[in-house]
Amino acid sequence: MSTLKALCLSWVSLSIWAGCGAPFDEDLRVFRYNESANLNSLDPAAARTLEPMWVVDQIFDGLVELDANLQVRPLVAESFAPSDSGRTWTFVLRTDVHFAACAEVPGLSEGRRVVADDVVYSLNRLRDPAVASAGRWILDPLDVHQAGEGIEAIGTDTVVFRLTEPFSPFLGLLATAYANIVPREAVEHYGPDFRSHPVGSGPFKLAWWMEDVACVLHKNPSYWEKDDRGAPLPYLDAVHISFVADLGAEYQGLLQGRYDFMSGLHPAYMEEILTETGELQERHAAVMRMERMPFLKTDYIGFNLDETAGEWKPWHDDRVRQALSLATDREGIARTLRRGTAVPTSGFVPPALLSESQSSRPIQNLPKAQALLATVRNEHPSPWPPFVISTTPDYADLCAALQYQWQSLGIDVEVDVVSASTQRERVANGKADLFRKSWLADYPDAENFLSLFRTLNFAPGGPNYTHFSDAEFDAGMEQAVSMTSTPNRLMKYAELHQRVMSSMPVIPIFHDQVTHFLRNEVTGWEINAVNRLDLRRVQKIPIELASNP
Repeated sequence: MSTLKALCLSWVSLSIWAGCGAPFDEDLRVFRYNESANLNSLDPAAARTLEPMWVVDQIFDGLVELDANLQVRPLVAESFAPSDSGRTWTFVLRTDVHFAACAEVPGLSEGRRVVADDVVYSLNRLRDPAVASAGRWILDPLDVHQAGEGIEAIGTDTVVFRLTEPFSPFLGLLATAYANIVPREAVEHYGPDFRSHPVGSGPFKLAWWMEDVACVLHKNPSYWEKDDRGAPLPYLDAVHISFVADLGAEYQGLLQGRYDFMSGLHPAYMEEILTETGELQERHAAVMRMERMPFLKTDYIGFNLDETAGEWKPWHDDRVRQALSLATDREGIARTLRRGTAVPTSGFVPPALLSESQSSRPIQNLPKAQALLATVRNEHPSPWPPFVISTTPDYADLCAALQYQWQSLGIDVEVDVVSASTQRERVANGKADLFRKSWLADYPDAENFLSLFRTLNFAPGGPNYTHFSDAEFDAGMEQAVSMTSTPNRLMKYAELHQRVMSSMPVIPIFHDQVTHFLRNEVTGWEINAVNRLDLRRVQKIPIELASNP
């Protein structure tokens, strides 16, 4: 770390409590964590990945939010209700939600109430080509031929959404970070710099952000929400986020108390922190704990099935993909490479979204795999082109394991390790024949996973990176999302999931788990299956007080 950067970090730490009379490292009202990469923006319209989402969710509120059980509940909206068989949704806003005061912005020097026009402005902003928001898709179900292109403010307190057709996951779309509410005055005042001058109605507000160094949030004194006893939230006075790229240093910082929280696992510290069975090493129990739950995320190998060039490739044949799946030792991969923290699976959709209690147990059957390949080789004799798996450095070990396992079938397998940006470009534009990728739920509905196989979502315009196309599947999806009966919809989703897996445009490897490491002083922590960060009820209590109430 450069001397200048170190001095900046020290200054930021001290500046949090300037004038408060309490040294930074002794105060229990500051929550500290690290991001290995800098934030790209604090504008909800740009909240494309988890790292900025975590900060955006502290600064802004949306109409609704997901609770710990992934149920949608009101937030800025006091209530919501469907009508017209689910084609219309009416939201009535709370009257006590205010944007944080911002002296620099005319009209917000003392804050002001969040009203229906703010909701309409914030969501329509996602459609603005100048904003170029990756979240525009959350408005796709709206009927653009209706008033306000499907979003209308009725007076001060009511917002009405009109959909083209009933769409069962609609509420979940409004719980994404993209749908957070922004004030027009601040956006117009700061212009493109709103990314670094965010103003919202959330529990915290931005105090300071030096890119590549640190980001500091302060408690929003005008935040509206209270706990069950009537005490104002949040409990914390500040949040300090540092940007240290060395993940080993992040782990050491957690041990030493410089950080209160660390998310996920990395080879840099996995063996040091976990036992071979995936439990926290006993020597760490005095200072930290581990919290885990199934993640709505699937790691998989995808195949480019586009045959427009007219050239036959082995992986275009269902039987070849099925053979590779049968040759894959998913349980061994989860055990040796992830220390048992991932759940091996043969299904793409996480079981919780299909109302199932556990993942489909993967089956490894080399004789059956070899028999399937033999039938294909009779029709298309060797030599076959090499199977080149495109991946990023973080998953090179996984792809090397697959290379070893698949070569037992007499297939030439190569692993091409590239940067994350190159990988994204290759996959989106059909330049990778095989690719390692993962899909993380934007909202808790199986449609979010199954949409990767709809013809209308062909990449690069959508997330169907494999270019899988099945007219019966597409028709079934149209039927499923319009079903108002949850049990019937889940049955239809399960049927469609089975149809996709029988063709196997992707080979699911495992479902990840949300894994959080927390200092024992931290209380009020809430972990959820979409890995959103909620610091409203978090407190830091000295260990001796927590153990001796």
